[in-house]
Formats: sequence, structure tokens, C-alpha cells
Amino acid sequence: MEPTEAARLEGSDRFQRAAALGDRFLENIETVVHGKHEEIKLVLAALVCGGHVLFEDVPGTAKTVLARAIAQSIEGATPSRIQCTPDLQPTDVTGLSIYNQREREFEFRPGPIFANVVLVDEVNRAMPKTQSALLEAMAEHQVTVDGQTRVLPDPFLLIATENPIEYEGTFPLPEAQLDRFFLKTALGYPSTDEELQIVDEQRHGHPLRWLQPVISVEDVHVMREAVTTVYVDGLLQRWIVELVRATRALDEVAVGASVRGSLALERAARAWALLDHRPYVVPEDIEWLFAPVLLHRIVFRPTFLAEARRVGWIEAVAGIAETCFAAAPRPVPDSSEEPPPPERLPVHP
Repeated sequence: MEPTEAARLEGSDRFQRAAALGDRFLENIETVVHGKHEEIKLVLAALVCGGHVLFEDVPGTAKTVLARAIAQSIEGATPSRIQCTPDLQPTDVTGLSIYNQREREFEFRPGPIFANVVLVDEVNRAMPKTQSALLEAMAEHQVTVDGQTRVLPDPFLLIATENPIEYEGTFPLPEAQLDRFFLKTALGYPSTDEELQIVDEQRHGHPLRWLQPVISVEDVHVMREAVTTVYVDGLLQRWIVELVRATRALDEVAVGASVRGSLALERAARAWALLDHRPYVVPEDIEWLFAPVLLHRIVFRPTFLAEARRVGWIEAVAGIAETCFAAAPRPVPDSSEEPPPPERLPVHP
């Protein structure tokens, strides 16, 4: 049954409200994290899609500040930080049951994973047993301790970091865990002017002290619902699948991206369109998101990794992306029709 005009207008209003919430959220975070507009948008896209983010970046590039800023921007949200070391145990992450002598029973003490925004710093320094403790939390938004399952707070965003300059004493994340991350990116160093601004701002204290919440937990759910209403043309959906399948046929690749990659790329494109105030996905969204959403899901052959060390990782993966886009070229629409206007988009009853 076709939606009524009132339902169309209501759906359009909900979408515009969600897009405005995204703007407010983004602008608030940018008051403390400067010059990283696109990178912050990526993290917000992961948040509204219920995904998690992996940063491979050097120390001191505002990763902790970004995690705290996201938590402080959501009223009632709690931040947490886990500093990974080789002696970190799984119970240090999930929590454990301790015997209460007064009550004569065991009581559960929740670990730092029970927070809305969790920063897992230098995750590759933790033992594989501890890394695996994060898998259930990331995939199911719950943890099981002593046979009892406990649900994590909602929203739940995990931001993990890796240090790309020190590998001694580290434990590389297995492919199964890398695939759990919605996207992988880096903040990088600020420009000269931005770094001067940071130095000047922190003369009398960190600006995080004055950061106030601008949205509520309910507003996050509003944005998540709006993402599901973003229109993705059938041609673009097929193109997403063809791009992911193209990663499996490359000579440089041992294992290509899984179906999880197709799902993540489609959801990320919807979220990116929402943050751009568009109720429909365009090919440029998919091209922009290809690398951060898919490349960390690919297992490369040793010959490619050796070549990447010689020419540089950025140039090497750019070649991989170009090859995939050549194998699965951008679709050509059958007609010159424009994408459907907001009022014609499918809306929830």
C-alpha cells in the first residue's frame, strides 16, 4: 500500500531531524578535535550503524580525545579506556565475580567494557586470549562471564588503536577479529595552523573540560532509524557486491573480503549519505568508503606486502582499489532520471 502524503512528509521531517542531529554532533566534536572532519564523520557513521572502529595511528593524534568527546557529546553516555599490555587478562576487560563475605555470595564487578564509548588503546599489545574477549562484545554487544550473559550499554562504540611504528612484543590481530571492525582509518597529524590552535587552546586546560552534551541517547536511535530509510538504488547495491567480490579475485590477495564487507559497505554508504543530508546514496559515497570499510578485511599475499614496504602502503593499496574499480566499473543508469526526492522515499509506518 502506498504511503499517504502525511506519512511521506512525516518521514521527510524525521530524516531532516536526524541529519540536523548529525551536524550538531559533528560540530560539537570538532570544537576539540580540529581539522579531521572526514575522519570524525567516519567514526560517527560507525556509531549510527552500530559498528566499531580501528585506528592505526601514531601516539598523540587525539584518538583518546575523540573517544571522550563522543561520549561527552551524548547526554548520559559513559566513556572508558583500556590500556592493553601483555599481562592484561580477559577479566580485566569484561569484569569478574568476587565473593562478598558480608553477603556470603558472589557479586559481579563489571569491567571497563561496560561503557558507551570504549577506547582500547594499543590492542595488538594484548595477548590473543584477551583480544578474543572483545569479539563477543563487538559482535553481540554482550559479554558472558561465569556462564551468565550480560548486555552492554546502548549505544556501544568500541574504538581500538594500533601503533604502526613499534611491533616488538605485539600480537597482530587475527583476520577474524579484523573483520569485526566496521572500518579502519587514521587521524594523522594536524596542519601547522591547527597545531598552533591546539597549543593556544590548551594553555589554560583541555577544552574537553567545557564540552557539553548536545544530543541524547534517544537521538542516536533516531539517527539509526533514519539510516535505514536512506535509498540505495539496485544498481548501486549490485555494484557494492561486485566490488567486494572483485577483492577475492586479485592475484595480490590470499583471502578477499567476506559477505560482512558487502553489508558494511552498504550500511556505511547509507550513513554517509545521511551525514551529507542526502536521502539517497550516490556512487561517490561508495568510492570514498571503499578503502576504510574493505581493505582491512583482505588478507594480502607476502609478495604484495613486500612490494607495499618498498613503494609505501598508501600507494600500494591505492593500486588495489584502482584494480577493483576497473574489474567492477561504476554502473551506468538505464535512464537519466534523478534519484527519488525525499518525499517519495519509503517510510516506516
